Amino acid sequence: MFVELNNLLNTTPDRAEQGKLTLLCDAKTDGSFLVHHFLSFYLKANCKVCFVALIQSFSHYSIVGQKLGVSLTMARERGQLVFLEGLKSAVDVVFQAQKEPHPLQFLREANAGNLKPLFEFVREALKPIDSGEARWTYPVLLVDDLSVLLSLGMGAVAVLDFIHYCRATVCWELKGNVVVLVHDSGDAEDEENDILLNGLSHQSHLILRAEGLATGFCRDVHGQLRILWRRPSQPTVHRDQSFTYQYKIQDKSVSFFAKGMSPAVL
Repeated sequence: MFVELNNLLNTTPDRAEQGKLTLLCDAKTDGSFLVHHFLSFYLKANCKVCFVALIQSFSHYSIVGQKLGVSLTMARERGQLVFLEGLKSAVDVVFQAQKEPHPLQFLREANAGNLKPLFEFVREALKPIDSGEARWTYPVLLVDDLSVLLSLGMGAVAVLDFIHYCRATVCWELKGNVVVLVHDSGDAEDEENDILLNGLSHQSHLILRAEGLATGFCRDVHGQLRILWRRPSQPTVHRDQSFTYQYKIQDKSVSFFAKGMSPAVL
């Protein structure tokens, strides 16, 4: 995890809020560093994590995780991490006959209208285990990234329904958290992506939006991060709070600074 980002969010693994939906969004840049942050954050918080990875392989996340001080292999072996490798699973679903319903079963169905098998996978992965003592602090669902489901033929409404049921189970029933990444293509004609992004924005308690620089590539500033806290229960005046920082991604960390305050500039 990135300590500087924790400081900006005023949180640590031992005092993270529960029952929250966090939306990660990237536009004209790669926001995957946010996914790696929250994955290592919740593993260090001793949470039970269900990771639906639709973009990269397990080995990719594992290599980055080692740089951030966590072992995904060990976490998976001891039952803390349940990892759905979308790239590999998609091939298995399409080219091999499945004896039991697969989380990505919709890939074989021409008119699949929902993601119920994927939700059942998440619910089964995060359901509490009847034992004498609580092994994990609370459950967490992490998805990287939801936009892929649109590319695979699912409609935005079906994806929003999936997140709604996940929130009902993980956030409300189990008092855990949900973190999802959505790519903002910036294409005005991509209505499905806009519906998904707007729908999730209204539901989220925290939005982290990574954006590329309007001026283009810069060696010392890789982009800017907009942080928006949304508190639906608060009066309108105090409901939303927003901050913007620029950042530079390094090998094992990310540096954040106010706009125009890069050490290279000063």
